[in-house]
Amino acid sequence: MSIQFFNPPSVILASGSKLGVELGGSKTILSFDSHHNLYSESVIFTELSWGSFYQEEGLTDQIDTFTTKEYDSIREDPEALITTIVDTIYKIINNEKLFYGIVDFEVDAFLNQNTVIPGLKLDYEIINKLLEAHKRTRDKDLFPKILSDSKNIKKINIEIQGTKKYKLHIMGTKLEDLADTLRMAKGFATGIVCTSRGAANLYILSDNIVYKEDEIPELYIDQENLAIIEMGIQRELLFPISWFRIDLGLRSLETLELWHKIKDDDRIIKALDRYDKYITSLIYNKYRDMASAEKIGTNSEGDFNHMKRKERRQALKDMAEAIRKLTEEYKK
Repeated sequence: MSIQFFNPPSVILASGSKLGVELGGSKTILSFDSHHNLYSESVIFTELSWGSFYQEEGLTDQIDTFTTKEYDSIREDPEALITTIVDTIYKIINNEKLFYGIVDFEVDAFLNQNTVIPGLKLDYEIINKLLEAHKRTRDKDLFPKILSDSKNIKKINIEIQGTKKYKLHIMGTKLEDLADTLRMAKGFATGIVCTSRGAANLYILSDNIVYKEDEIPELYIDQENLAIIEMGIQRELLFPISWFRIDLGLRSLETLELWHKIKDDDRIIKALDRYDKYITSLIYNKYRDMASAEKIGTNSEGDFNHMKRKERRQALKDMAEAIRKLTEEYKK
């Protein structure tokens, strides 16, 4: 299923030619809507350089010089991080979307012998195939293109692929359903971005995403998806672009290098509490509507919103359990 990615970081669209390649990385906070479309809300870090190849026989695949094309970073600035995170959270609330997570894209033209994504290990043979495929992509100019809608908003089409693609493409058609699933999410997914049919395909090769606090996952390599990538490359249907890592949900903020220094700031705490009230209100209304005939619970919405964060979560958990039991009784 194809979805749209609005204002994508330029790194995901890094290109190249016989003269050189674009190299760099980015870290961006994402939101998404009830249609599963993704939005770049704020940039934590971005760097994009042009690496020119040597123009001498036998050295045409080796970098000669680097030229910086784009650079912006707040990852080492606590005050800027606080401001960005707080503003982003309120913006997501005001636009009636959800905090999806933090995405990292790394583009190295597959010139390195190892993947640049922590936790993802692939055989050298696979890396070499990706390197050769990237050369063909450069020669044929098959990188995905940026589209613009009627309001001149930049976007690209993306698809999520893999045996566990549901980990990133969360099931649900309503914002409250997505909020209910995402509120407990933690972990990350890693893989390769490939272009095909004008879309950027995110092929998940490994993940440790869970939706329950007591669930402990193990990292793996999705061999089936890796085989599909290899087959697509051989048939020149897929063309690799970059590596990606998506840390899901609000817990993704914990991956920021300075999180331990800023997490207790009053502005951060206030913004997170406001977001928590926002999503729990969505979920509360969902279960209230489902259980209105049974009059589950005695707290009014006003009482609910005045609960502490842990109390709200427990109330939602109790309400969900009550709905489950009622559903089982109904099916009998």
